[in-house]
Amino acid sequence: MKLVFKVFLMEVAYLATFILGATSGIIHPACYAYIGAVLPLLFALVYLNTANLIRGFGAATVLNGFILVLFLIAGEADVAYIIGTVVLTALAEIIRWRCGYDTRKGVRWSFVPFAFSFFAYTAHWWTDTEGSLAAAVEEMPAGYDELMKPVIDNTPILIVVLVLTVPVAILAMRLAERVLKKQTTLFVR
Repeated sequence: MKLVFKVFLMEVAYLATFILGATSGIIHPACYAYIGAVLPLLFALVYLNTANLIRGFGAATVLNGFILVLFLIAGEADVAYIIGTVVLTALAEIIRWRCGYDTRKGVRWSFVPFAFSFFAYTAHWWTDTEGSLAAAVEEMPAGYDELMKPVIDNTPILIVVLVLTVPVAILAMRLAERVLKKQTTLFVR
């Protein structure tokens, strides 16, 4: 029961990082579109703790699965998000299995695809641009859709941000390992 509670706390912490990322769009649409590159700095702490609690299959699954279920209930999950989340979660689980559940290598490398999870959520801007702009007109302050359009059209920056996410994810995991050194007992090999 104690394990379930600890995992639930990690799921809530992960949800909080998603909410932080989603609300960053209040500042500017570019924040919402690209914050996924820096969120791994927070995701890593949650993922490392969860991997420490779940020594086999499931660390990525319980975290992304929790968000997916909540977003399905809230009507926030579109096809791009569902497919992206399932693929990224499966990649993380497969990599961790292949590299070893109880190894530093397994957790580090499985975190790389997991780190892209917020981009699965924001993918609707590029997979359903018209719908996203229409939603912005309804839900956001006047003119927000006009601010979104140049961000969506700037594909080179999106590519740079996606590529940048890989070294950020690697750095984030290394930092999380140092921060949580005494709290985690993972990495026996």
